[in-house]
Amino acid sequence: MKPLFLAHGSPMLAVEHNEYSMFLKQTGESLTPDAIVIFTAHWETETVTISSKDDQYETIYDFYGFPDELYQIKYPAQGSTKVAALVGKLLSDKGISVAYDTDRGLDHGSWTMLKHMFPKADIPVVQVSVNPYRPMEEQYQIGEALRSLGSQNILLIGSGVTVHNLRAVNWGQKEPESWAVEFDEWLIEKMNKHDLNSLFQYEQLAPHAKMAVPRAEHFVPLYIALGSGAADAAPKVINRSYEFGTLSYLSMQF
Repeated sequence: MKPLFLAHGSPMLAVEHNEYSMFLKQTGESLTPDAIVIFTAHWETETVTISSKDDQYETIYDFYGFPDELYQIKYPAQGSTKVAALVGKLLSDKGISVAYDTDRGLDHGSWTMLKHMFPKADIPVVQVSVNPYRPMEEQYQIGEALRSLGSQNILLIGSGVTVHNLRAVNWGQKEPESWAVEFDEWLIEKMNKHDLNSLFQYEQLAPHAKMAVPRAEHFVPLYIALGSGAADAAPKVINRSYEFGTLSYLSMQF
């Protein structure tokens, strides 16, 4: 089971029927995981924190000012303390401190995509937090520690966005800005070359890095997913599109 980095975009994704939602649907139909471990950009903690529960999650509406229909959606997936414990052990064995959370629900970084991918909500989900202040090398190492999940038929998803600058979006624009495209092109090139040193120094080396990633919480799930892929795996672009001029829907399989 190869790990994925998926762009979750706007919360409106949950109710939209477009090329990207169809991509998510088709991706889900091609996969039969026993469990899902998802690192979400919308849960930030200093220590890697793992949802640990067996009962049903609440659906968190961590956004404001959207149509009422969004707030009526439920994604009633259950958790898995067994998988949560496995994730915690794999991280701890590599010297990465972890904590567990028994109360938090699924935020929109998780359920808006999973609703399209696995609409029956019948696959256990373990949600994991991110710390955007860790160096990118450490983000990669978090993923690396979880590399064995795939061999146990557990799907790891990094849920974020590569180009995520809400101050630069143009709600009516259909064609992407050149700087957003150039940033993604740089990422793809470095991932294809397994040039980790450059990727770890993206702030200094990537074109338009400060515009594309003004804050890293949506970016670090890419590095976690990348790290969790097989060392000799060829990264694969599985979706490439943009919305509002700058919001990237670049998605990868590792």
